[in-house]
Amino acid sequence: MFENLSAKFSSAFSSLRAKGRLKAGDISEIADQIKAALIESDVALDVAEKFATRITDRSLEKLEEVNRGTNPSQAIFAIVNEELTSILGGNSRRIRMAKKPPTVIMLTGLQGAGKTSLAGKLALHLKKDGNTPLLIASDLQRPNAVTQLQTVGEAIKVPVFAPEPGNGVGDPVAVAKAGLKFAQEKFHNIVIVDTAGRLGVDQELMREAIRIRDAVTPDEILFIVDAMVGQDAVRTAQAFQEGVGFDGVVLTKLDGDARGGAALSILEKTGKPILFSSTGEKVEDFDIFYPDRMASRILGMGDIQTLAEQAKRAMDSTTTSRLEEKFAKGEDFTLTDFLSQLQAMKNMGSMSKMLAMLPGAGAIKKQIENFDDNELVRTQAIVESMTPAERNDPKILNGSRRARIAKGSGRQVSEVNNLIDRFSAAQKMMKQMRTGKGMPGMPGMPAMSGMGGAGMGLPAPMQPKVAPKKKSKSGNPAKRAAEEA
Repeated sequence: MFENLSAKFSSAFSSLRAKGRLKAGDISEIADQIKAALIESDVALDVAEKFATRITDRSLEKLEEVNRGTNPSQAIFAIVNEELTSILGGNSRRIRMAKKPPTVIMLTGLQGAGKTSLAGKLALHLKKDGNTPLLIASDLQRPNAVTQLQTVGEAIKVPVFAPEPGNGVGDPVAVAKAGLKFAQEKFHNIVIVDTAGRLGVDQELMREAIRIRDAVTPDEILFIVDAMVGQDAVRTAQAFQEGVGFDGVVLTKLDGDARGGAALSILEKTGKPILFSSTGEKVEDFDIFYPDRMASRILGMGDIQTLAEQAKRAMDSTTTSRLEEKFAKGEDFTLTDFLSQLQAMKNMGSMSKMLAMLPGAGAIKKQIENFDDNELVRTQAIVESMTPAERNDPKILNGSRRARIAKGSGRQVSEVNNLIDRFSAAQKMMKQMRTGKGMPGMPGMPAMSGMGGAGMGLPAPMQPKVAPKKKSKSGNPAKRAAEEA
C-alpha cells in the first residue's frame, strides 16, 4: 500500500545523500518533498504540513551537530523515522483486558469495511494467545451477515452466539445482552460483538451503535476502517468518534493498492491508536500494528522483526531444536530437513509478502510481484516423491531414480536435476557457515527468476549453479606454460 510513498521518500533521501554538508535550504527542500509525497499519498493537508514542519524544526535545531557527523543525511533520516513512527502511533498497545471476565470488544464502522471478516481474524488471534473468545452476531441488517459470521466461526473453531436469523429480523441490542450473559455462563473470557454498518454515516446507525454500547459497556470499542477509502476514512472516523466514541482503530485491506494516507492521518485527527491491521483475505492475514515497523517499511528498511516472528510461529520448536542440534554436531543438512523448511515456509503465507519485508525490497518490486508461490508446491512434490534414503543421501540419485521421481511428482527430469544441483549448493553453504566462511541465508527458499541470490539478503543456495567454461589448453608445452603463468 505504501509503495508510492516509499519510492518518494527514497528519491528525496537519495538527493540529500549526494550533498554532503547540509544547509538550511537543503532541509527545507527535503521537507517540501516529503510534504508533497504525503499529500500525494492522500494524507490530510494539515497533517502533512505539521509533519514537514516538525522535521524542519528538529533538523534545523540540530543542523550544526548533524554536519559534524560523518553522515549528515543519515541523521536527518533518523529524525524522519522518529517522526513517522510518532505519527503512526508511537508505542503500540494491546487490548485492555477486563479485571472481571469477559472482556467485551465491540466492532463499529461502515458497511463494506470488513467488520465481520475482521471479527473472525481478531477471534483467531486472541484464541492463539490462549483465550476463549465468543462471537456475537448483532449485525441483523446486512443480508446474510449472521450466516457469514457463523461460517467464519466454524472455520476458526470459535463459537458464535446467533439466536436471530438477521436479514432485518431481530433486536441487535437484545442479542448483544443475551450473548454477554451466555459468555458469562459458559466461561468465555472474551466477547466480540459484530454490529451493523451502513453505506454512510447516519443517525439510525449511530443510535443503534450507542444502544448496543450502553447495553454491554464494552472494554474496547474498535473502529474498523477500510484503508483504501483515503480521506473519507478520516472523516468517517471523526463522525464515529463524536457519535459512538471508540478506543482504537483497525485498518483493513492494507494489502490493497490505495495510497495509504488514511493510516497516516487517522491518529493525528482522532488521537486514537491503530491497534491491528488486516493484510489479506485469509483469516491468518492479521497483524498487531507496530508503528515503528510500519515506519521502517515505508522508509524502505523492511520489517525483519515481523518476518522473524512469522518464521518462529511457522516452524515448531521440535523441528527447530533438531536442526540446531544437527548444525552444532556438524551433520549434513538433508532433503528431509529441506522438506520441513518448505512446509514451514508454506505456513508463513505468501512468499511475495515475506520478501516485501526485506530491506530494500522496493528496488526489486517487479521480481517480487512476479514470484510464483506455486514454486514451493512444485518443489515439495519433487522432494516428497523421493524415498527416505534418497532424501538423506542425494548422491544415490542416478538417472533411473530421477526419472521415477519426475514421473511421481508430475515434473520434468530437468527440474529434478536443477533442484538437486541447487540443494548441493545449499549443503555446501551450510558447511561454510558452520566453519565461519559465509552466511547462507535461507537454504530452503526457491530461486527467484531474474534475481541474483546474493543481493537483498536473498538466498544464493537455491540459485542454479553455472559452471565456468574451461579454456582449452595449447598443445605447445612452452605456450601452455605461459598461459598457466
